[in-house]
Amino acid sequence: MNIIISNSSELPIYLQIVNQIKEAILLNNLKENEQLPSIRALAKDLNISFITTKRAYEELEKQNLINTVPGKGCYVSSFNKELVYEAKLREIEDKLEDSINLSKIIGLQKSELISILESLYEGD
Repeated sequence: MNIIISNSSELPIYLQIVNQIKEAILLNNLKENEQLPSIRALAKDLNISFITTKRAYEELEKQNLINTVPGKGCYVSSFNKELVYEAKLREIEDKLEDSINLSKIIGLQKSELISILESLYEGD
């Protein structure tokens, strides 16, 4: 599993892990019932605290994305991908709403905001 931690990110490390594993599940890079690295192994690979990795796995379990089998490890759980998709869609809407509110504060026109969005989208 390829997880990249950014020290310059505003997100805490455990959320960076959660988001990247969630994305891998959504994109089917991690498949149902696939075993994840152990908490200790992932912490060692990422050179981070065991506690941080444990917190990430606990959050993923809380979101029903993984299951922990005592003595065996953590596995991608069966879930409705549509629910994950909807959650990501809501996250996008929230961020766009924040951007719209900020653009209104500085007097940016709707057409200018759309132009910025199109430029950013084309840049990918």
